[in-house]
Amino acid sequence: MLQFSNPYYEIAAILTIAAGVGALAVRLRQPLIIAFIAVGILVGPAGLRWVASTDEVELFAKLGITLLLFVVGLKLDPHEIRAVGPVAIATATGQIILTGGIGYLMGLGLGLNNIEAFYVATALTFSSTIIIVKLLSDQREIDSLHGRIAVGVLIVQDITVIAVMIALTALTGDEGTVSLGQTIVEVLLKGAAFLGAIALFTRYILPRLLHSVARSPELLVLVAITWTVALAAEADTLGFSKEVGAFLAGVAIASTPYRVPISSRLVSLRDFLLLFFFIELGVNIDLQYLGQQVIPALIFSAFILLGKPLMVVVLMSIMGYRKYTSALTGLALSQISEFSLILASLGVGLGQIDKRILGLITLIGLITMGLSSYMIIYSHVIYPRLANWLDLLERKVIHPHHYEDPDSEWTPVDFIVFGLGRYGGSVVHDLCESGFTVLGVDFDPEVVSFWNRQGLRTLYGDADDPELAALLPLKETRWIVSTVPRCDVGLALLHTLQHHDYKGSVALTSHSQRDEEILLSAGANKVLLPFRDAAKEAARMLTHIEMSS
Repeated sequence: MLQFSNPYYEIAAILTIAAGVGALAVRLRQPLIIAFIAVGILVGPAGLRWVASTDEVELFAKLGITLLLFVVGLKLDPHEIRAVGPVAIATATGQIILTGGIGYLMGLGLGLNNIEAFYVATALTFSSTIIIVKLLSDQREIDSLHGRIAVGVLIVQDITVIAVMIALTALTGDEGTVSLGQTIVEVLLKGAAFLGAIALFTRYILPRLLHSVARSPELLVLVAITWTVALAAEADTLGFSKEVGAFLAGVAIASTPYRVPISSRLVSLRDFLLLFFFIELGVNIDLQYLGQQVIPALIFSAFILLGKPLMVVVLMSIMGYRKYTSALTGLALSQISEFSLILASLGVGLGQIDKRILGLITLIGLITMGLSSYMIIYSHVIYPRLANWLDLLERKVIHPHHYEDPDSEWTPVDFIVFGLGRYGGSVVHDLCESGFTVLGVDFDPEVVSFWNRQGLRTLYGDADDPELAALLPLKETRWIVSTVPRCDVGLALLHTLQHHDYKGSVALTSHSQRDEEILLSAGANKVLLPFRDAAKEAARMLTHIEMSS
């Protein structure tokens, strides 16, 4: 075993290995969470046995969890919660109940006791915010219809896991003589006093304090971290967990205009400190326990990878969403969460479960996070293979967001334009000004509502949704235009139109000449390059002004 003369050298060595293993994970398109847990196992007692300064690593790990909960709280702006919509709330609630109930029965069937089955079942219900947001952002699908629903489900799940952690920490006491009723009353009184104090501070002091330091971004972040750590410490003193205090600190700032700059500056620090949580988790894993839990972990993982997406598809289909949107949302949610690992660690700390159950939940996390990453990345390849099977689950009544008037027939249009943002909206405006009839398609309900108010006929959906073409008046349309500057979306749209034997012309959008060549060779009649076209128009206007002066 290599011995280090001080903790600084030890942490430097651990970070070096973490960087190398992380680079390999990125190359294999795996989440860094898995890489960092593997690093913890490698440098821990089961591997190189480098970690001697456990106090330092544990401190960094606790700070990482504190910042994670703070950033989660920052996302809970009341306006955004209202925008999540009933689909996210209903899907998340139904999925949590179904996954938790079935997971609990499976745990009992596999020989776990009631409390162990409860922890495992609860861990199975949540999906990874870090993995889903990262992969959907990388694929530029975070603002797609299924991306928005998935993020909405994650928000509901995050609120639920916080509530579970509050209940577990608050209702777990060492005083056996205190009755449950008395404990609940004490918890409610302390919680009400704590929340009341936070509410008063947030109402009268915190906004002015943040405003006074906002001129210095560095000082603003420092004040936010101070506020977070202070509330975390106070919550711990009152018998709640530090995580609860950090979460409430984020919620308090969420309604202020400073939540976005604070959140953006803390994300990198949060991710760095979370590295130590996952390393500490790996360090504390006994490989003997992992070996004993392989079969149960595989059974639970199969349930998560197959059962959870199916539940999401069924729930969303009941609400009238098409199978394409339901399937991609379900595939995105097919893993357990980093919060599942935090919950399991909390259970060990409270003495309610042992490291055997922690090892089981960690192994389920390693399997589902690893495989679900590929399911998200290749979701558009997986979906066509499932489409026929999903016909049995799809309702015939389309959700009103998808089709403004399902009972009416489309009137013939000259152009169908996908993407009604700044660029697409300008295209639509000029086409309408020129006297053409246009049908607009966009995945943003606010954009759809705006253009409806302007008198434009609109459809709510994604350009790469292969089921959407069945709703479009393709035979009478002269041009299909996509203003979404993504090559994969353009190729998917071309494939769908070819499948439906569309005879008109297709114009797609790109930001690079390489993608332009790919799209033209795939069958596009025209490729729009907004930056190049705008530059040419600007040069033409300047030349005209110069020549006329």
